[in-house]
Amino acid sequence: MGRMAAAPRLASVVLDTTDARTLAEFYRALLHFTYRVGDEPPPPGEPDPRGQDWLVLEAPGRVMRLAVQQVGAAPAPTWPSSEVPQQLHLDLSVPTAELLAEQRDRVVELGGRILHDRSHDQDEPLYVFADPAGHPFCIFVAPDD
Repeated sequence: MGRMAAAPRLASVVLDTTDARTLAEFYRALLHFTYRVGDEPPPPGEPDPRGQDWLVLEAPGRVMRLAVQQVGAAPAPTWPSSEVPQQLHLDLSVPTAELLAEQRDRVVELGGRILHDRSHDQDEPLYVFADPAGHPFCIFVAPDD
């Protein structure tokens, strides 16, 4: 058997949306990410050509990137119905149920909505949310993460 080929590096997770700046701002605020240099919002009233195309958010320490891509049409997933499948979702975790409740309030305040409340589950308390573009994502309690 030959040597194992080097694996590619996962550069970004990319979400399609019809409003890239709004979706990027939602995840920037929720995850405390920062914009890649050059992708920051322009001053009020100025054109936003990057916000009409492709924006990249970076986690502290640049260990993870989330990108948002402007598209002409992006039907919102209908989860839990399979009419328009979600195809991909983000899993986010917090260490305690108290922090889960805090994040629930932040998500709603930032423009997300609750799709499913399983916060009282003894094994894995969680919420399924929709971001402003309708993409489902979860926040769950994982004490060991």
